[in-house]
Amino acid sequence: MTDRFDAFVVFAEMRTGSNFLEANLNAFDGVTCHGEAFNPHFVGYPNREAVLSIDLKTRDRDPHALLRRIRDEPGLGGFRYFHDHDPRILQTLLDDPRIAKIVLTRNPLDSYVSRKIAQATGQWKLTNVKRRKDALAVFDAAEFEAHMEALQSFQVQITGTLQRSGQTAFHVAYEDLQDVAVMNGLAKWLGVASRLEALDGGLKRQNPQPARDKVANADEMERALARLDRFNLHRTPNFEPRRGPVVPSYLAAARTPLLYMPIRSGPEAAVRRWLAALDGVDEGALIGGFRQSGLRQWMRDRPGFRSFTVIRHPLARAHDAFCSRILSTDEGAFLGIRRTLRRAHDLPIPEGAPDEGYDVDAHRAAFTAWLEFVKANLAGQTAIRVDGHWATQAQCLQGMAEFALPDMIVREAEMPAYLPALAMQTGHAAPPDPEAVATCAPFSLAQIYDDRIEALARDAYARDYITFGFDDWGQVA
Repeated sequence: MTDRFDAFVVFAEMRTGSNFLEANLNAFDGVTCHGEAFNPHFVGYPNREAVLSIDLKTRDRDPHALLRRIRDEPGLGGFRYFHDHDPRILQTLLDDPRIAKIVLTRNPLDSYVSRKIAQATGQWKLTNVKRRKDALAVFDAAEFEAHMEALQSFQVQITGTLQRSGQTAFHVAYEDLQDVAVMNGLAKWLGVASRLEALDGGLKRQNPQPARDKVANADEMERALARLDRFNLHRTPNFEPRRGPVVPSYLAAARTPLLYMPIRSGPEAAVRRWLAALDGVDEGALIGGFRQSGLRQWMRDRPGFRSFTVIRHPLARAHDAFCSRILSTDEGAFLGIRRTLRRAHDLPIPEGAPDEGYDVDAHRAAFTAWLEFVKANLAGQTAIRVDGHWATQAQCLQGMAEFALPDMIVREAEMPAYLPALAMQTGHAAPPDPEAVATCAPFSLAQIYDDRIEALARDAYARDYITFGFDDWGQVA
């Protein structure tokens, strides 16, 4: 604790140099950084059981208890906070002027490439250059855009809150971390009396080469980056303009002026297949990967276009999200959240993919527990993010409204009637009928459905049931 601050938070992201910054903060007398204290998957560090005697379950029950403990400790304590850490504590951190805000940023392309290399090698820290492992990153345009969207949204939230409350942060760029004078300036700003003679020498930079030399598909990367606003390419400015959260997921038909604005865990596969059949093309010919400027141009070039989204019964959608993102271990599954749900929330699912021992009763029990978790998650009572795959559809539509609302909201059961009619409005003479695509699940919802499951879904998704007038799933299935 100093005259200015009771605690500090380092707002950063993976592969931005936050470990090195923490090591140098800890080198100042009286300063202690407690790692990722509010990471939803562990507390402080992956191999630690507790921070200041508060373990994961205790912190998840009351995250503010850990914050109070950090503030009450002798000296000046703090921690690193990333955009996907416990959202329940964020507003408290931002609003309190006695909590110092240190904002660490890095060129988002560099941090993305660094993370891909670390994933490939399994080496997240380097203390001895003789043990350095080599690998090339594989650039994925959609993944990088999602990375950019998350960083920009987080920066906008931090900046906006500090501006409205009259606070200032100490901004540190990745390149500043090698300047001992900057580190001492940070100590002075924090109100810490001690100074460093030299920086911590324990951690080494792992991949000092230019970004192009670290990527296996560098030409593909350059083509993908060429369509991004060049002023946002090399770093995430602190005053980055807000961007629509769902625009990159929108899909347009190849020739018919029809735009699909999907809600995750809906009948996306069926709609994609129908859009492709509409113009007799493969799904790869559909137009996607939009940014706001590109989508506005698409709209201007197609006067009379129509847009739509499809909503699904909340219970069916929750089951799809559970089976594809949580129960599954295939590509696209949320493996980190899956592990945390098993460990911290006692979700009764197998450690690996479901096998022959996973029967219908086990599936009913697991899905029931999932609905109980979703209720708490949507109410802001868990450390895990509210993901778009299980957020309420009403909230998803509000997100769309930041850019544009769809012309039509179609219910999944009414797709055969309304989607062809919508295509006819755009001049398509004989549109095909959409065909259902089965959900990939070990057991169908019909096999486990009962009154308790319906009641839990109504409890968790009351907003969607009321907003859209959904009846019990058993009455409409």
